[in-house]
Amino acid sequence: MIRLNDIVVKFGDFTALHSINVHVKEGEFFTFLGPSGCGKTTTLRTLTGFIEPVSGSVVVKDRDITHVPIEERNIGIVFQSYALFPTMTVYDNIAFGLKLKKLKKKEIDQKVREIARKVDLSDEQLAKAVSQLSGGQQQRVAIARALVTGPAIICMDEPLSNLDAKLRVQLRNELKKMQKDFGITTIYVTHDQEEALTLSDRIAVFNKGVIEQTGTPNEIYNHSATEFVCNFIGDINRLSGPVVEALNRTGGKLDPAMHNYIRLERIHVNVEPQAGQAALEGTVDSREYYGLYIKYYIGLGSQTIKVIEKNDGVNIYEPGQKVKVVMDPRDVMAYPAGAAE
Repeated sequence: MIRLNDIVVKFGDFTALHSINVHVKEGEFFTFLGPSGCGKTTTLRTLTGFIEPVSGSVVVKDRDITHVPIEERNIGIVFQSYALFPTMTVYDNIAFGLKLKKLKKKEIDQKVREIARKVDLSDEQLAKAVSQLSGGQQQRVAIARALVTGPAIICMDEPLSNLDAKLRVQLRNELKKMQKDFGITTIYVTHDQEEALTLSDRIAVFNKGVIEQTGTPNEIYNHSATEFVCNFIGDINRLSGPVVEALNRTGGKLDPAMHNYIRLERIHVNVEPQAGQAALEGTVDSREYYGLYIKYYIGLGSQTIKVIEKNDGVNIYEPGQKVKVVMDPRDVMAYPAGAAE
Protein backbone atom coordinates (compact mmCIF):
# COMPACT_ATOMS: atom_id res chain seq x y z
CA MET A 1 0.00 0.00 0.00
CA ILE A 2 2.62 2.57 1.15
CA ARG A 3 6.34 2.21 0.56
CA LEU A 4 8.99 4.67 1.67
CA ASN A 5 12.18 3.59 -0.08
CA ASP A 6 15.59 4.79 1.15
CA ILE A 7 14.25 8.23 2.12
CA VAL A 8 16.92 10.81 2.94
CA VAL A 9 15.94 14.28 4.16
CA LYS A 10 18.39 17.10 4.82
CA PHE A 11 17.95 20.59 6.25
CA GLY A 12 21.09 22.40 5.16
CA ASP A 13 24.05 20.37 6.41
CA PHE A 14 21.90 18.44 8.91
CA THR A 15 20.64 15.01 7.84
CA ALA A 16 17.22 14.55 9.47
CA LEU A 17 16.43 11.14 7.95
CA HIS A 18 19.01 8.49 7.07
CA SER A 19 17.74 6.00 4.47
CA ILE A 20 14.26 5.40 5.92
CA ASN A 21 12.45 2.29 4.65
CA VAL A 22 8.81 1.64 5.60
CA HIS A 23 6.18 -0.70 4.15
CA VAL A 24 2.60 -0.19 5.35
CA LYS A 25 -0.10 -2.70 4.39
CA GLU A 26 -3.58 -1.69 3.29
CA GLY A 27 -5.95 -1.14 6.23
CA GLU A 28 -3.09 -1.22 8.74
CA PHE A 29 -2.74 1.05 11.78
CA PHE A 30 0.97 1.86 11.59
CA THR A 31 2.70 4.04 14.18
CA PHE A 32 5.87 6.11 14.02
CA LEU A 33 7.17 6.13 17.62
CA GLY A 34 10.14 7.88 19.16
CA PRO A 35 11.38 10.78 21.30
CA SER A 36 11.21 14.43 20.22
CA GLY A 37 13.47 15.24 17.28
CA CYS A 38 13.94 11.62 16.17
CA GLY A 39 12.49 12.06 12.65
CA LYS A 40 8.99 10.61 12.97
CA THR A 41 7.11 13.83 12.06
CA THR A 42 9.63 14.58 9.30
CA THR A 43 8.87 11.14 7.83
CA LEU A 44 5.12 11.83 8.04
CA ARG A 45 5.55 15.22 6.35
CA THR A 46 7.60 13.56 3.60
CA LEU A 47 4.77 11.08 2.99
CA THR A 48 2.13 13.82 2.88
CA GLY A 49 4.18 16.09 0.60
CA PHE A 50 5.13 18.95 2.94
CA ILE A 51 8.80 17.90 2.67
CA GLU A 52 10.58 16.67 -0.45
CA PRO A 53 13.41 14.16 0.16
CA VAL A 54 16.86 14.67 -1.36
CA SER A 55 16.80 11.00 -2.34
CA GLY A 56 14.51 7.99 -2.13
CA SER A 57 10.90 7.54 -3.21
CA VAL A 58 7.36 7.64 -1.80
CA VAL A 59 5.14 5.02 -3.43
CA VAL A 60 1.40 4.57 -2.76
CA LYS A 61 -0.51 1.75 -4.49
CA ASP A 62 2.40 1.26 -6.91
CA ARG A 63 2.30 4.94 -7.91
CA ASP A 64 5.39 7.08 -7.26
CA ILE A 65 4.12 10.27 -5.58
CA THR A 66 7.49 11.63 -4.42
CA HIS A 67 7.04 14.84 -6.44
CA VAL A 68 3.22 14.94 -6.54
CA PRO A 69 1.64 18.07 -4.93
CA ILE A 70 0.03 17.68 -1.49
CA GLU A 71 -3.52 18.25 -2.76
CA GLU A 72 -3.19 15.46 -5.35
CA ARG A 73 -1.99 12.73 -2.96
CA ASN A 74 -5.44 11.73 -1.59
CA ILE A 75 -4.14 11.69 1.99
CA GLY A 76 -6.19 12.99 4.94
CA ILE A 77 -4.23 14.78 7.67
CA VAL A 78 -5.06 15.39 11.34
CA PHE A 79 -2.59 17.85 12.88
CA GLN A 80 -1.51 18.04 16.52
CA SER A 81 -3.30 21.38 16.89
CA TYR A 82 -6.23 20.08 14.75
CA ALA A 83 -5.82 23.23 12.55
CA LEU A 84 -9.58 23.88 12.59
CA PHE A 85 -11.20 27.22 11.75
CA PRO A 86 -12.37 28.38 15.22
CA THR A 87 -14.98 30.92 14.07
CA MET A 88 -16.56 28.60 11.50
CA THR A 89 -19.23 26.07 12.41
CA VAL A 90 -18.42 22.41 12.80
CA TYR A 91 -20.43 21.79 9.61
CA ASP A 92 -18.38 24.28 7.59
CA ASN A 93 -15.10 22.91 8.94
CA ILE A 94 -16.00 19.41 7.82
CA ALA A 95 -17.36 20.64 4.48
CA PHE A 96 -14.28 22.75 3.70
CA GLY A 97 -12.42 20.15 1.60
CA LEU A 98 -15.60 19.21 -0.27
CA LYS A 99 -16.24 22.85 -1.20
CA LEU A 100 -12.70 23.10 -2.55
CA LYS A 101 -13.54 20.15 -4.78
CA LYS A 102 -16.58 22.11 -5.97
CA LEU A 103 -19.10 19.39 -5.16
CA LYS A 104 -22.81 20.22 -5.33
CA LYS A 105 -24.43 21.56 -2.17
CA LYS A 106 -26.71 18.52 -1.78
CA GLU A 107 -23.80 16.09 -2.10
CA ILE A 108 -21.74 18.08 0.41
CA ASP A 109 -24.61 18.04 2.91
CA GLN A 110 -25.07 14.30 2.53
CA LYS A 111 -21.36 13.55 3.00
CA VAL A 112 -20.97 15.90 5.99
CA ARG A 113 -23.94 14.48 7.86
CA GLU A 114 -22.94 10.91 7.06
CA ILE A 115 -19.39 11.32 8.38
CA ALA A 116 -20.64 13.29 11.41
CA ARG A 117 -22.84 10.33 12.43
CA LYS A 118 -19.90 7.95 12.07
CA VAL A 119 -17.71 10.00 14.41
CA ASP A 120 -20.57 10.61 16.85
CA LEU A 121 -21.21 14.32 16.21
CA SER A 122 -24.86 15.40 16.54
CA ASP A 123 -26.80 17.81 14.28
CA GLU A 124 -26.78 20.24 17.21
CA GLN A 125 -22.98 20.11 17.38
CA LEU A 126 -22.70 20.60 13.61
CA ALA A 127 -24.35 24.00 14.02
CA LYS A 128 -21.95 25.17 16.74
CA ALA A 129 -18.72 27.10 16.28
CA VAL A 130 -15.67 24.88 16.78
CA SER A 131 -14.54 27.11 19.67
CA GLN A 132 -17.66 26.03 21.62
CA LEU A 133 -16.62 22.36 21.60
CA SER A 134 -14.52 20.39 24.06
CA GLY A 135 -11.07 19.10 23.11
CA GLY A 136 -12.41 15.62 22.47
CA GLN A 137 -15.22 16.92 20.25
CA GLN A 138 -12.74 19.07 18.31
CA GLN A 139 -10.64 15.99 17.71
CA ARG A 140 -13.67 14.24 16.20
CA VAL A 141 -14.23 17.24 13.93
CA ALA A 142 -10.62 17.10 12.76
CA ILE A 143 -10.94 13.38 12.01
CA ALA A 144 -14.29 13.90 10.21
CA ARG A 145 -12.77 16.67 8.07
CA ALA A 146 -9.85 14.39 7.17
CA LEU A 147 -12.11 11.45 6.29
CA VAL A 148 -14.99 13.20 4.49
CA THR A 149 -13.13 13.52 1.18
CA GLY A 150 -12.64 9.72 1.09
CA PRO A 151 -8.81 9.60 1.29
CA ALA A 152 -6.92 6.35 0.75
CA ILE A 153 -4.74 7.14 3.77
CA ILE A 154 -5.14 9.17 6.94
CA CYS A 155 -2.10 10.60 8.76
CA MET A 156 -2.30 11.75 12.38
CA ASP A 157 0.45 13.76 14.08
CA GLU A 158 0.17 13.44 17.90
CA PRO A 159 -3.63 14.07 17.79
CA LEU A 160 -4.15 13.25 21.48
CA SER A 161 -1.23 15.13 23.02
CA ASN A 162 -3.25 18.27 23.90
CA LEU A 163 -5.88 16.36 25.89
CA ASP A 164 -5.97 15.44 29.57
CA ALA A 165 -4.98 11.90 30.58
CA LYS A 166 -8.49 10.49 31.10
CA LEU A 167 -9.84 11.87 27.81
CA ARG A 168 -6.71 10.68 26.01
CA VAL A 169 -7.39 7.08 27.06
CA GLN A 170 -11.10 7.36 26.15
CA LEU A 171 -10.39 8.81 22.71
CA ARG A 172 -7.59 6.34 22.10
CA ASN A 173 -10.14 3.53 22.30
CA GLU A 174 -12.58 5.43 20.08
CA LEU A 175 -9.83 6.15 17.56
CA LYS A 176 -8.93 2.49 17.22
CA LYS A 177 -12.59 1.47 16.82
CA MET A 178 -13.15 4.22 14.26
CA GLN A 179 -10.11 3.12 12.25
CA LYS A 180 -11.31 -0.48 12.19
CA ASP A 181 -14.83 0.57 11.23
CA PHE A 182 -13.57 2.67 8.33
CA GLY A 183 -10.85 0.17 7.41
CA ILE A 184 -8.64 3.05 6.34
CA THR A 185 -4.86 2.81 6.24
CA THR A 186 -3.60 4.97 9.11
CA ILE A 187 -0.18 6.44 9.87
CA TYR A 188 0.02 7.68 13.45
CA VAL A 189 2.84 9.70 15.04
CA THR A 190 3.39 9.66 18.80
CA HIS A 191 6.09 9.80 21.48
CA ASP A 192 3.80 7.93 23.91
CA GLN A 193 4.81 4.26 24.17
CA GLU A 194 1.54 3.16 25.80
CA GLU A 195 -0.44 4.85 23.05
CA ALA A 196 1.64 3.10 20.38
CA LEU A 197 1.33 -0.33 22.01
CA THR A 198 -2.45 -0.14 22.48
CA LEU A 199 -3.36 1.34 19.08
CA SER A 200 -0.97 -0.16 16.55
CA ASP A 201 -0.91 -3.16 14.29
CA ARG A 202 2.77 -2.43 13.75
CA ILE A 203 5.25 0.15 15.03
CA ALA A 204 8.43 1.72 13.64
CA VAL A 205 10.68 2.98 16.45
CA PHE A 206 12.72 6.03 15.42
CA ASN A 207 15.97 7.30 16.93
CA LYS A 208 18.16 10.11 15.56
CA GLY A 209 16.78 9.88 12.04
CA VAL A 210 16.93 6.10 11.67
CA ILE A 211 14.44 3.30 12.31
CA GLU A 212 15.77 1.03 15.06
CA GLN A 213 13.05 -1.63 14.72
CA THR A 214 9.76 -2.29 12.94
CA GLY A 215 7.39 -4.89 14.34
CA THR A 216 4.16 -5.73 16.15
CA PRO A 217 3.66 -4.31 19.65
CA ASN A 218 4.58 -7.73 21.07
CA GLU A 219 7.78 -7.92 19.01
CA ILE A 220 8.79 -4.38 19.95
CA TYR A 221 8.14 -4.93 23.67
CA ASN A 222 9.19 -8.54 24.29
CA HIS A 223 11.82 -8.93 21.56
CA SER A 224 13.41 -5.48 21.36
CA ALA A 225 15.96 -5.53 18.54
CA THR A 226 18.27 -2.89 20.01
CA GLU A 227 19.22 -1.53 23.41
CA PHE A 228 17.60 1.81 22.54
CA VAL A 229 14.22 0.13 21.81
CA CYS A 230 14.53 -1.99 24.94
CA ASN A 231 15.00 1.13 27.11
CA PHE A 232 12.53 3.38 25.28
CA ILE A 233 9.58 0.95 25.33
CA GLY A 234 8.14 0.53 28.80
CA ASP A 235 10.06 0.15 32.05
CA ILE A 236 12.94 -2.29 32.42
CA ASN A 237 15.75 -3.45 34.73
CA ARG A 238 19.38 -3.60 33.65
CA LEU A 239 20.93 -6.46 35.60
CA SER A 240 24.20 -6.10 37.48
CA GLY A 241 27.08 -8.58 37.18
CA PRO A 242 26.30 -10.46 40.44
CA VAL A 243 22.65 -10.98 39.40
CA VAL A 244 23.74 -12.24 35.96
CA GLU A 245 26.15 -14.66 37.66
CA ALA A 246 23.35 -15.92 39.93
CA LEU A 247 21.15 -16.56 36.87
CA ASN A 248 24.00 -18.45 35.20
CA ARG A 249 24.37 -20.72 38.24
CA THR A 250 20.87 -22.07 37.52
CA GLY A 251 21.70 -22.94 33.92
CA GLY A 252 21.59 -19.53 32.27
CA LYS A 253 24.12 -18.77 29.55
CA LEU A 254 24.25 -15.00 29.84
CA ASP A 255 27.37 -13.05 28.95
CA PRO A 256 28.28 -10.68 31.85
CA ALA A 257 30.10 -8.43 29.33
CA MET A 258 26.77 -7.73 27.57
CA HIS A 259 24.11 -5.31 28.80
CA ASN A 260 21.44 -7.63 30.19
CA TYR A 261 17.84 -6.47 30.74
CA ILE A 262 14.61 -7.95 32.11
CA ARG A 263 11.06 -6.54 32.13
CA LEU A 264 9.43 -5.79 35.50
CA GLU A 265 6.52 -8.21 35.05
CA ARG A 266 8.92 -11.10 34.24
CA ILE A 267 10.17 -11.07 37.83
CA HIS A 268 8.13 -12.78 40.56
CA VAL A 269 8.11 -12.46 44.35
CA ASN A 270 7.82 -15.32 46.85
CA VAL A 271 6.92 -18.06 44.37
CA GLU A 272 8.54 -21.47 43.99
CA PRO A 273 11.14 -21.40 41.20
CA GLN A 274 10.58 -23.73 38.28
CA ALA A 275 13.30 -25.63 36.43
CA GLY A 276 15.94 -23.24 35.10
CA GLN A 277 14.75 -20.30 37.22
CA ALA A 278 16.87 -18.56 39.83
CA ALA A 279 15.71 -17.53 43.32
CA LEU A 280 17.55 -14.62 44.93
CA GLU A 281 17.17 -13.26 48.45
CA GLY A 282 16.15 -9.63 48.56
CA THR A 283 14.73 -6.88 50.77
CA VAL A 284 11.82 -4.59 49.89
CA ASP A 285 13.17 -1.03 49.84
CA SER A 286 9.92 0.73 48.92
CA ARG A 287 6.71 0.32 46.93
CA GLU A 288 4.31 2.31 44.77
CA TYR A 289 0.60 1.45 45.01
CA TYR A 290 -1.34 1.72 41.70
CA GLY A 291 -4.50 -0.20 42.66
CA LEU A 292 -4.47 -2.82 39.91
CA TYR A 293 -0.81 -3.58 40.60
CA ILE A 294 2.00 -2.66 42.99
CA LYS A 295 5.51 -1.70 41.93
CA TYR A 296 8.19 -2.84 44.36
CA TYR A 297 11.79 -1.66 44.61
CA ILE A 298 13.74 -4.63 45.92
CA GLY A 299 17.38 -4.59 46.99
CA LEU A 300 19.51 -7.48 45.72
CA GLY A 301 22.88 -6.80 47.29
CA SER A 302 24.31 -3.73 45.53
CA GLN A 303 21.44 -3.50 43.01
CA THR A 304 17.84 -2.36 43.39
CA ILE A 305 15.42 -3.89 40.88
CA LYS A 306 11.83 -2.93 40.05
CA VAL A 307 9.09 -5.57 40.13
CA ILE A 308 5.40 -5.32 39.21
CA GLU A 309 3.06 -7.64 41.10
CA LYS A 310 -0.69 -7.97 40.58
CA ASN A 311 -2.55 -6.55 43.58
CA ASP A 312 -4.54 -9.43 45.09
CA GLY A 313 -5.27 -7.45 48.27
CA VAL A 314 -3.61 -10.13 50.39
CA ASN A 315 0.09 -10.52 49.58
CA ILE A 316 1.37 -6.98 50.01
CA TYR A 317 5.00 -6.69 51.03
CA GLU A 318 6.22 -4.03 53.44
CA PRO A 319 9.44 -2.01 53.22
CA GLY A 320 12.18 -3.87 55.09
CA GLN A 321 10.54 -7.26 54.50
CA LYS A 322 12.75 -10.12 53.27
CA VAL A 323 11.47 -11.68 50.03
CA LYS A 324 12.47 -14.27 47.46
CA VAL A 325 12.90 -12.89 43.94
CA VAL A 326 12.50 -15.38 41.08
CA MET A 327 13.81 -14.79 37.54
CA ASP A 328 14.25 -16.88 34.41
CA PRO A 329 17.41 -16.33 32.31
CA ARG A 330 15.31 -16.97 29.19
CA ASP A 331 13.43 -13.72 29.86
CA VAL A 332 16.62 -11.64 29.65
CA MET A 333 17.30 -9.45 26.60
CA ALA A 334 21.03 -8.88 25.97
CA TYR A 335 22.85 -6.26 23.87
CA PRO A 336 26.52 -5.56 23.12
CA ALA A 337 28.08 -2.98 25.48
CA GLY A 338 28.31 0.44 23.82
CA ALA A 339 25.73 -0.34 21.09
CA ALA A 340 23.22 2.20 22.40
CA GLU A 341 25.62 5.15 22.32
